[in-house]
Amino acid sequence: MEFNESQLDQVARDMVMMAPQAAALGFELVSVETGRGVMRVPWREALAGDPDTAVIAGGVVTTLLDHVCGLAVVSAVRELGTTPTLDLRIDYMRPAAPRSAITAEAHCYKLTRSIAFVRAQAYDDKGGEPIATAQAAFMLGANGR
Repeated sequence: MEFNESQLDQVARDMVMMAPQAAALGFELVSVETGRGVMRVPWREALAGDPDTAVIAGGVVTTLLDHVCGLAVVSAVRELGTTPTLDLRIDYMRPAAPRSAITAEAHCYKLTRSIAFVRAQAYDDKGGEPIATAQAAFMLGANGR
């Protein structure tokens, strides 16, 4: 199902609120525009990988990066549907600050007939250097289109 520019914000909100994993982790939509998306996960104790460090678990960061990359793809192709992750490489650059929310931003920089290519970065609330970067590829046309 195709959607237009005026529907983009609602589609993005639905991706965050209706996807069970994103909803369970508490993801929030920060912004979306054509080919770009920004999402955030607030810190909470249940998401800490180690209670002693109070840092959000790496798996949550991975999920956030994958989801924001998918948002960038959907906003670029302007079509709802399944966009399976073909490849996701994440480089963890440094530990996040304790008790810090994580914000991730993604850019879909290339669309081919069958694959979307995306780059993303994740930051903690302290800003500065990213805590992680991602490079991903997503399948297009998985719904038989």
